[in-house]
Amino acid sequence: MAHRVCPWWLGYFLLNPFRKIGQDPRQILAPYVQEGMTVLEPGPGMGFFTIELLRMVGHGGRVVAVDIQPKMLAKLERRAIKAGLVERLDARLATADSMGIEDLRGSVDFILAFAVVHEFTDAARFFREAATAVKLDAQLLIAEPTGHVETAEFERELRLADENGFKLMERTVIRRSHAALLRKI
Repeated sequence: MAHRVCPWWLGYFLLNPFRKIGQDPRQILAPYVQEGMTVLEPGPGMGFFTIELLRMVGHGGRVVAVDIQPKMLAKLERRAIKAGLVERLDARLATADSMGIEDLRGSVDFILAFAVVHEFTDAARFFREAATAVKLDAQLLIAEPTGHVETAEFERELRLADENGFKLMERTVIRRSHAALLRKI
């Protein structure tokens, strides 16, 4: 499947409050995110999940949100300021070649990769970078939209994750998504 990145202006549609009916961030994230955690969120867009992540990690935690589009990050930062949570946010502009997370080596507790792995030009590189950033036993929740990513492509992503030390723990149910919970072994 061809590489494709969600255009920045589509981020406004992804913030639609009706989306919470089928993809409620708190409900999806509650089993995995705890206060004090360091969370990595590649491709946060304008922060549909990020704002809830910032609430969930509490004062002692942080969310590292990495995006390739400056306009997405700018809107995310404005939303975090408005919510009074910006001090927990580490927003980073990625490049086509790297997420720019080398300094996170072995410090991330949880990764939310929601509708983003298919946007990377090299999914294997994504999983290599993610594997370096996480602690042993860290979890990665991967979800890909069924409208964009076919089952065979999602299975290929899971194989790439496995090759980088992320073992499948369970298939999760998220509306309109292929989804799985992985653990770094």
